[in-house]
Amino acid sequence: MSKDSTGGGASGQERVPPLKDSDSSTVQEGLSTGADKKQTAAILDETSPSSAESFEMLDVDLGRSTYEPVQPHWFYCRRANDKDWLPFSLEDSIKLEDALQNLKKGEESVVAVEGGRYDVRLTERLRYAVYWDQAPSEVRRCTWFFKGNDDPRYMPYPESFSDNLEDAYMIAVTLGEWKRKLEFPTGETVILHNPKHIMQYQPIMLADDWVSSPSEQTRPRTVKRGIENIAVDIPEGEPQTVDHLVFMVHGIGPACDLRFRSIIQCVNDFRSTALSLLSSHCRLAREEGRVGRVEFLPVDWHSALHGDATGVDESIQRITLPSISRLRHFTNDTLLDLFFYNSPTYCQTILDTVVTEVNRLHSLFCFRHPAFKGQVSLVGHSLGSLILFDLLTNQKTNSDDLEQERKNACSDLGFPDKENLEDALGRLGLEKYIPILKNQEMDLDSLSLCTETELERIGIPLGPRKKILDLVSRRKILKDHKARMAAMMMPSLDSADPNKANAAHRQSYLRTHSTTSAVDYKYFDVGIGQVSIHYPQLSFHPHSFFAFGSPIGMFLTVRGLKRIDPDYNFPTCKAFFNIYHPFDPVAYRIEPMIVPDAEVEPMLIPHHKGRKRMHLELRESLTRMGADLKNNVIGSLRTAWQSFSRLPVAALPSVEEAVCAGVETKTSETLETEGSLKTQHCCF
Repeated sequence: MSKDSTGGGASGQERVPPLKDSDSSTVQEGLSTGADKKQTAAILDETSPSSAESFEMLDVDLGRSTYEPVQPHWFYCRRANDKDWLPFSLEDSIKLEDALQNLKKGEESVVAVEGGRYDVRLTERLRYAVYWDQAPSEVRRCTWFFKGNDDPRYMPYPESFSDNLEDAYMIAVTLGEWKRKLEFPTGETVILHNPKHIMQYQPIMLADDWVSSPSEQTRPRTVKRGIENIAVDIPEGEPQTVDHLVFMVHGIGPACDLRFRSIIQCVNDFRSTALSLLSSHCRLAREEGRVGRVEFLPVDWHSALHGDATGVDESIQRITLPSISRLRHFTNDTLLDLFFYNSPTYCQTILDTVVTEVNRLHSLFCFRHPAFKGQVSLVGHSLGSLILFDLLTNQKTNSDDLEQERKNACSDLGFPDKENLEDALGRLGLEKYIPILKNQEMDLDSLSLCTETELERIGIPLGPRKKILDLVSRRKILKDHKARMAAMMMPSLDSADPNKANAAHRQSYLRTHSTTSAVDYKYFDVGIGQVSIHYPQLSFHPHSFFAFGSPIGMFLTVRGLKRIDPDYNFPTCKAFFNIYHPFDPVAYRIEPMIVPDAEVEPMLIPHHKGRKRMHLELRESLTRMGADLKNNVIGSLRTAWQSFSRLPVAALPSVEEAVCAGVETKTSETLETEGSLKTQHCCF
């Protein structure tokens, strides 16, 4: 929604100061040039139904009536183009309105909306994501709406523009005086013909603008008051109680489906589907509060692997050929993730990122939902399922394993961090900004306390500013994770064996700084082998693990595993489900590796809408069409064969048959003649 369409002004348009309305009731005071005023009035008279006969068929009482304040509803802008406005649920809108009414001047109020996944700061009118990185979006308290020329949906006006319209509407209703003309400084003109017919006209463009005619420039827009007068779908809202928490880990690449959507968008669709199922299948239980909702949270590891901290993209770009650049960029951004995971160096980065992010999300969710007592599950798609499979395989439960994990965590914490401000910025390629930070007497610790606004004030541009904030964020996440890992373990550290501590320090250093490493496969008693690296621990025990379109079976086979012991189970997870689509090219089965001697058919998951799935319906339709076509072809061939295989029949009879037929004809004629003579003789 551009500013010129909402009363916010537009470039290339002449600003018109406010004028008095037609009833001398001043809405905004100011001056205007006579030529512009005459031109605007002439066009409005030509294009708008301002005469009395235009409303003869409208049964509208234009007399005085009681003014009722408009009921506001809160909207948020989903995209930055300012044209995709969506309403909050009724419950969230009431929460925002109540918080605004109770907001004191000079204070800030933060309201949790959309199930606690977003926070709205009322003073800033911005909506912030809680669990993932996302640019803040604008929020509006909406009372007046307009419908554009090309968009059938109604868009909300800015709050200041809506307040001016509401003031004029209140005067018109109270005094019973309509057909009021409101002119705004930006050139927009709104005419209140009657309570149900309000139009907006765009300002007159300059003569050098490319337009067909003045009438097209002032094409009217329909204006509506209140959300009850427009067609909009208001969400039902979400139950406050959460029964189950699910973390979803994506596969290769930043895109998660054929529409190249991110993991956040796909998880949002997954959550919406779950809420619709809850409303359609458990509506009564939901209304009675006996059933809560399922919360889905995305886990992103691709951005950490391909970020500036690892430098892997820069290294790959140096060796990438310049030909077929798009295909090579797609390969580097997606398919190489498989090779990165099989590398001990980058596999460690991926696993640390996944576990750190899952533990962070779990802690944050429990902090924001202190009454949560439900279960937690994990979902992995494609390569993400293999990552979770390896993690769950290497979780520890007994005290000895936890003690060793505590030692490793504490060793990592005790390792001296020799990186200073110069090294950190040099690794990001931001050496030229070191003097600016040095002039402010900053080091890494003080830099971690700076906000984006403060960095902007000292002259750091947008691009380097984002890199610095990303560095600070990742250092904080790593520090918090190590602190949590140490706190989870036993509080004391046995330092009687310094050699073991030095070995742990050396392994941690090599794991962080090595460029190559020998791949060592560790085989357990059950035969599940993976790269021998340090596997971090989850801060909770998941209830179930769901693998979507998983290549786990293929990777286990490539690792040299031919069979999985039927008695094997994850140390901390109770259930495992391998879910796949039969047409998924990267999905593999696991059951034949567990029970190789039995033919176990996969179980078909019913569709939530009660019908068969699309590929099954397509297959049955094609089978039915093939059978019908086969029957028709076989029937046609059978008929043709029968027509060809019959004996030929002569068109004319033979001579002997003709003679015999002639004798018989004569004999029959003679007998008939004799009979008629006898009859005549008897009659006479």
